Parts: sequence; structure tokens; C-alpha cells
Amino acid sequence: MNTRMHVRLPNGVLCSLRLNAVQDPWRELEHARWLRIIPATAANEVVAELLDAALLGQAPARPDRMRAADWALRVSSSSTARAIGPLPQLASAYLAAHADLRAGSGLSELDQMARACGVPLAELPTLLDQLAATGLLRSWQACPDSGDLHWTLAYGRGIHDAACTTRAAPGNADEGGARP
Repeated sequence: MNTRMHVRLPNGVLCSLRLNAVQDPWRELEHARWLRIIPATAANEVVAELLDAALLGQAPARPDRMRAADWALRVSSSSTARAIGPLPQLASAYLAAHADLRAGSGLSELDQMARACGVPLAELPTLLDQLAATGLLRSWQACPDSGDLHWTLAYGRGIHDAACTTRAAPGNADEGGARP
């Protein structure tokens, strides 16, 4: 990103992310007012203006940005994640980024995940169920009183809390939670 908050994305990068032929994610990001597409000066790139002024105050070092970008691509590029679409890919990257990878579990607020993924709060359970059904997520629990979201990644150990609503992926009845 430059000082005018413009970012140039080469078509090669977009092709590797499988975003070169689809317009829906760009329209959704524009509709959510996260960015604005600008006519590119070259035919082999997409140029966007980021609309969040808070980004100007952030200055992570280039190696940190490179590691973070590499990690996000690896997490969201599994064949299963690619097959289910961009929103579940984003959600799986969010869950992995906010999980304790040694324990394989995580804790966040429901509204925080919904906001970060750009999905209405009411649609978040359906998205989490989709991730569980595809095997990217072992189980998840929503505590409506506190607004907490607990989850277990497909390769981790379970979290058990009888006070919360638990959703488990099919075949994971041994998680100790109730089935949806």
C-alpha cells in the first residue's frame, strides 16, 4: 500500500489465489466500503484504494508482512477451502489465525468474527456449520449469553462446555457436545 492507500495486485497473484476471474468478492468489498476499485494503469493488474484510514498508522516490517501473507495463503489454500468458496476460505483463515495451534482450539466473540469476515451475525452459524461439514472445523460452540465463540480445528482437541450450544461435524459425536 502506498501513502495514498492504493494497492496494486498483479494478475499473477490474483490468478494464484483464483480471484482473477471472479468479480463477486471485489463487489462485496466495495459494498462493505473496505475498498474502491480504481482503473488500472496496466492491463495486467488490479488497483484498489483501501478506505480504512487506520491502515496508515500500521507499519509492520516487510518480513512480518511477507510471513503473514504466506501463512494466510497456506491456511486458506487447501483443496477443501478452495472448493467451498471465498467466504468460507476467509472464515477458515480467521479461525486458524485466532486459534492456539498447539491446542487446536480458539476463542473469540461472535460479532468480532462476523465483522472481520463481513458476514451478518445471523448467518455466522450457517457458515460455521459449512466449515464443520467440510471437515475444516471439528466443532464449534456459541454462548449467546456472553457472545463467545469457541471452536476446535479439525486437527485439534475438543472444547467442552455444557453451558454452551455445541455443534459438531458429522461423525464427531465423541466431542461431547450436542448435535445440531
